Amino acid sequence: MSRLAKFPVDIPSNVKVSIDGGMMKLEGPKGKLQRRIPDGISVEFKDGKVTITRKSNAKQHRANHGTVRAHLANMITGLTDGHKKELEIQGIGFRAQLQGKKVVMNLGFSHPVEYDVPDDVKVTVPSQTSITVEGIDTERVGQVAASLRALKKVEPYKGKGLRYVGEIVRRKQGKSVSK
Repeated sequence: MSRLAKFPVDIPSNVKVSIDGGMMKLEGPKGKLQRRIPDGISVEFKDGKVTITRKSNAKQHRANHGTVRAHLANMITGLTDGHKKELEIQGIGFRAQLQGKKVVMNLGFSHPVEYDVPDDVKVTVPSQTSITVEGIDTERVGQVAASLRALKKVEPYKGKGLRYVGEIVRRKQGKSVSK
């Protein structure tokens, strides 16, 4: 049995859970989320706890067992606290600004790069060299942050580009002159 999935998930009092027809629906102070329950997994809610069990020891059922529990825990965290990813911009002249529902960035190209922010995610630009992505769905927050980062990945020689806060970039040595 999965070591993590055998423990029930505690549901806070401000989160409502409903399980019907293969769907988990959660509603909390920050919004609503829902997720489909895969075949072979059963989810049961009682006494403020959600218990996840699998119907057999098939390889796919074992894999889904822990995954469903992790998704449920992430949904609860998102509905109560929210998820957040922070990006930083490094490079001379590189900067970002928010214009309505677009993030406009100067990233060393001949033109400014515009990124349309989806409705279910909140993007803020606290300073010209930092971007914060927030939301209730951890997958959407991660995808938006990855899409922003992909616009100008960090290059290994000077370290210019967009990176996650705390990300370590391995630097390469440049050309060397020999005599």
